Amino acid sequence: QRDAKGQYLFDLLCHHLNLLEKDYFGIRFVDPDKQRHWLEFTKSVVKQMRAQPPFTMCFRVKFYPTDPAALKEEITRYLVFLQIKRDLYHGRLLCKTSDAALLAAYILQAEIGDYDPGKHPEGYSSKFQFFPKHSEKLERKIAEIHKSELSGQAPATSELNFLRKAQTLETYGVDPHPCKDVSGNAAFLAFTPFGFVVLQGNKRVHFIKWNEVTKMKFEGKTFYLYVSQKEEKKIVLTYFAPTPEACKHLWKCGIENQAFYKLEKSSQVRTVSSSNLFFKGSRFRYSGRVAKEVMESSAKIKREPPEIHRAGLVPSRSCPSITHGPRLSSVPRTRRRAVHISIMEGLESLRDSAHSTPVRSASHGDAFAGPGRSGRAESSERVAVIADESYSPADSVLPTPVAEHSLELMLLSRQANGAPCSIEEEKESEAGTPAAEAEGELRALCPGAGGLGPAQAQQVNKFLLSVLRLLLVTVGLLFVLLLLLIVLTESDLDTAFFRDIRQTPEFEQFHYQYFCPLRRWFACKLRAVVNLLIDT
Repeated sequence: QRDAKGQYLFDLLCHHLNLLEKDYFGIRFVDPDKQRHWLEFTKSVVKQMRAQPPFTMCFRVKFYPTDPAALKEEITRYLVFLQIKRDLYHGRLLCKTSDAALLAAYILQAEIGDYDPGKHPEGYSSKFQFFPKHSEKLERKIAEIHKSELSGQAPATSELNFLRKAQTLETYGVDPHPCKDVSGNAAFLAFTPFGFVVLQGNKRVHFIKWNEVTKMKFEGKTFYLYVSQKEEKKIVLTYFAPTPEACKHLWKCGIENQAFYKLEKSSQVRTVSSSNLFFKGSRFRYSGRVAKEVMESSAKIKREPPEIHRAGLVPSRSCPSITHGPRLSSVPRTRRRAVHISIMEGLESLRDSAHSTPVRSASHGDAFAGPGRSGRAESSERVAVIADESYSPADSVLPTPVAEHSLELMLLSRQANGAPCSIEEEKESEAGTPAAEAEGELRALCPGAGGLGPAQAQQVNKFLLSVLRLLLVTVGLLFVLLLLLIVLTESDLDTAFFRDIRQTPEFEQFHYQYFCPLRRWFACKLRAVVNLLIDT
């Protein structure tokens, strides 16, 4: 229905999936300006959509579990497994070559079972696409581990081992947001289960624990992070997002992640303003439960484990099953060149992208510490450099929209890898149809026909909303001051100022014609209520 809230849609989806540990997940969508958003559960679904129906949305992991292996139910672990497998496929989860081979072998064991010489000939691992870029040495290592070390493991066991390994990796749970620092250098900001991270090139330049983050705010394209570290050291990190909408999305993601991972109870959640002034900026409040409450609730689940249909439970449109699609090296040379050009153009377009983009990012050193690793936050000035041994997929397959001129090549890239187009790319491909091109030509010939663009209209709406908020605050303050003045003048406070006011004809008229009758009326109603309570 048009008035259905996001919570209704999310509950409906989780009921369809038979999912109880649902607080880790969310629904993501992309607006016509290619800006990604998380669906807010307290607001109407239709009012959040700027596109025309039918609406396309994605079920995604929103808050990565601190320890995914500790999840109560197998269905939850399986859905998180699908998300991390997708991160690995798109180059968002980086790891050493040895770790990459082990993760891929776990995926093989979970999806095709034990090695069978009759079904799996020599070089069988080269037919599967686990990463954006493969090498023959890596494929041989994957097959070797699958043959010798994982025989007999059930799919659930392989998925559990996959999660345990992925959780120890330095880029686990990273969803990077492209920004620029005060010097104009490109950077990627990320919110993780352990804190706030800034990546630049192949270095981690900042890692801030959640308990050290005191405040986050934004103004226009500028994002501010206030940090209070040991010895009363306070710093402010400033970064610039590509657009105001991207900056607001970054701010809201930070508010939600900090509330989820840091707070002890959801009752501690407060409404946060993006500005110090009440009538200016945006206000936002995280509406879900926090991580500690989710873990306590999961421990109380007692039911028969739901049946899991691994073949088609949640088919991903941007991350195909590994049983389909040849690897990149099997594509003809001319098409491989087109794919390579597409990928390079996509990477270049990230600097001007208006949405948080899963890309090749930097390693996090000790920031993402597993159970046996140190979780100490390093100094904000210290730089952690990625080791030469790190697995670095240079040809990262981008699941988010890229520049218009590289669209066709990107679609060719996805087809060459045997991967269906992602939801965002399908929207772009629809925009390239003859009807859309004709509409674009018409708008180009008649620039004034369409009125204000979406970005301009949104800026005008924000300005009008700010002015209206200022007027309401001013009227409210005047009303409060008027009430205070009436109370003081009618009190027994004896000062020269109030004596002069009380002696004026206007005050006497107000006192006898309005204030006294109103006071008697309130007193009468109050006595009636008291008598009613006594009688009952």
